[in-house]
Amino acid sequence: MAMNRSELVAAVAAKTENSQVAVNGVLDAVFEVFVDQISQGEKVSIPGWLAVERTDRAARTGRNPQTGEAIQIPAGHSVKLTAGSKLKAAVAKK
Repeated sequence: MAMNRSELVAAVAAKTENSQVAVNGVLDAVFEVFVDQISQGEKVSIPGWLAVERTDRAARTGRNPQTGEAIQIPAGHSVKLTAGSKLKAAVAKK
């Protein structure tokens, strides 16, 4: 099962004995910092847990699946998320 945002906020609030409103505000701030840094090309790393960075995609030729016609796909950016050692170890235990 996947945990959604409201379930995550409730779980963190219960563990930290903070209100859900406070935890939700912190989570919003964390995501804002991630977006600001990654959109500028900076890597965000939480050692042992995860690293998030922007990657570049080169322009390439693709195919329209309906017609088979060749199309040009422009260069762009993507996001790469890498699991850290603590996260990998926690998953390996299960």
